[in-house]
Amino acid sequence: MNRTLEYTIPIEYDGFTIEKFLKSKGYSSSNITAIKKMPNNVVLDNIWVHMNHKLKAGDNLSVNICEDHSSEMIPPVKMDLDIVYEDDDIMVVNKPAGLSIHPSRNHYQDSLANGLAYYFEEQGKAFVFRCANRLDRNTSGLTVISKHLLSANILSTMVRNREFHREYYAIVKGSLEVKTGTIDAPIGRVDNINITRQVDFENGEHAITHYNVIDEKNGHSLVSIHLETGRTHQIRVHFKYIGHPLIGDEIYNPDFELINRHALHSHKISFKHPITGEAMEFIAELPSDMKRIF
Repeated sequence: MNRTLEYTIPIEYDGFTIEKFLKSKGYSSSNITAIKKMPNNVVLDNIWVHMNHKLKAGDNLSVNICEDHSSEMIPPVKMDLDIVYEDDDIMVVNKPAGLSIHPSRNHYQDSLANGLAYYFEEQGKAFVFRCANRLDRNTSGLTVISKHLLSANILSTMVRNREFHREYYAIVKGSLEVKTGTIDAPIGRVDNINITRQVDFENGEHAITHYNVIDEKNGHSLVSIHLETGRTHQIRVHFKYIGHPLIGDEIYNPDFELINRHALHSHKISFKHPITGEAMEFIAELPSDMKRIF
């Protein structure tokens, strides 16, 4: 994927080296190291210059990101993609339940990454798979894909700094006594091999989940969830811990009477665009298997 970013240098950056200016714009040291190896990496008023060149207010700087190698071990596979939004820097995809995010031993050619590899190959573009918010295979809903190394780094920083906001919908067993609440309980592995997690107050990692009950029906609750942390299986483990596990959860509550996968959906995401800074918000309504229950 190739991307050219244009900057007109403001007065406050007069005298900055190009490298220092780029770091102020969210480029990491590894981003800059990678860009240095690319052709025509930084161009100042149409002339190639070194990263240590000092800028002047009003200069026109172009940064050419050229990634000409695609992710290895991701074979392109044609599939239908529900692309909610796309520009030169990011994509937002509404992922169906049952589709893995990236290839694995049992899903080498049937992941979202495979479909995206085909999508970009058809356009004659290289593609490195970088996902900002990974979803479990059976979790449906919105996920953000970065198109190049800079947008990936900035989005990763947003996630780490809790500036990338996620709202999930889940259907859980029973009626919650506290309709709006917070679950604060550390999460750790059950053992060193199994992917299964549990609340572990001795060795677990800090984990906080905020929730609000939206509706109740036939002994189940539809819950809106905001994550303050992003631990593996956090929502599923936390709701099992308080006695209201997600229905259809093959690990934590294998009850498939109403749905054949854990009833969890990435409903809404909001964040600032990694390049433009524009406020972005996207919503994916409940999929049909969850909508049938509520």
